[in-house]
Amino acid sequence: MRGYLLFLLFFPLSFVPWMVRLTFWGHVAVVFTVYLVIPLLLSLALGYRPKELGFSMPNRRGLILFSILFLLSIPLSIYGAMIPSMRNYYPIFPYSSAATFLLGELGMGLIMLAHEAFYRGFLLFPLARRNEWLAIILQDIPYTLVHIGKPGIEVPYAFIAGIIFAKMDLDGESFLPSFLLHWSGSAFFDLLCVLT
Repeated sequence: MRGYLLFLLFFPLSFVPWMVRLTFWGHVAVVFTVYLVIPLLLSLALGYRPKELGFSMPNRRGLILFSILFLLSIPLSIYGAMIPSMRNYYPIFPYSSAATFLLGELGMGLIMLAHEAFYRGFLLFPLARRNEWLAIILQDIPYTLVHIGKPGIEVPYAFIAGIIFAKMDLDGESFLPSFLLHWSGSAFFDLLCVLT
């Protein structure tokens, strides 16, 4: 029952970072606070242990799945970088040199960590203890919705990725595999967009 309560409490938080127009670093701060800090404090107050929320080192299976999926994502990234709307949209941070590009990718890392902790941690792990596939679908709904407004191809891609990420994390007993995949895939794609 606590898993459903947590989901109901956190579902509205899904949309908060997208309601406010901020600079890139302001967005990083809001996402990190709303998706990671606030849910973690509330979850701990409700008696959850970090491991119950996916805060643990991934097992071997999770790391293997991450490696396989990263390799499979390379052709998709190359194809995506050929789509003008994607190249015009990414990267989402300002940069003027290699150093500021790397700094922007570190900011993206904080965003991806908070995203994966929120969707694949707080929204997924507590519910999955009762019903794995219901939890996978429920966490995927807000995750897909927050991609509306980005280039059109991202909405169906986010829906599929949300299911794959969730299953990988449950098998890996941690949300870190999806964080590693999301961040490394995003950084690789940003680099492709810059180079093309």
